[in-house]
Amino acid sequence: MMTLTLGHFLSLGAMLFALSVIGIFLNRKNLIVLFMAIELMLLAVNMNFVAFSHYLGDMHGQVFVFFILTVAAAESAIGLAILVLLFRNKNNINVDELNSLKG
Repeated sequence: MMTLTLGHFLSLGAMLFALSVIGIFLNRKNLIVLFMAIELMLLAVNMNFVAFSHYLGDMHGQVFVFFILTVAAAESAIGLAILVLLFRNKNNINVDELNSLKG
């Protein structure tokens, strides 16, 4: 039976991180997809923290993950609120057409 090693988790985290970077560079039109790619990037980093924490037998990595998840949740809530306001004002959330954000 095969056991999962630290390398397996780190390679999965690296693939998720690379996928999110590709998502950011390929799709610069829709803000919702950009936010989803940023969230995927944070989750890939969290996976690496948990893997190192488990491998080293230390809880500091897992505690740090809770702080990252808290910041990510706040970022998502604020980002979605800004998107709703932009859609109400501009009737559009296309990044190319949102070049001026004057109040």
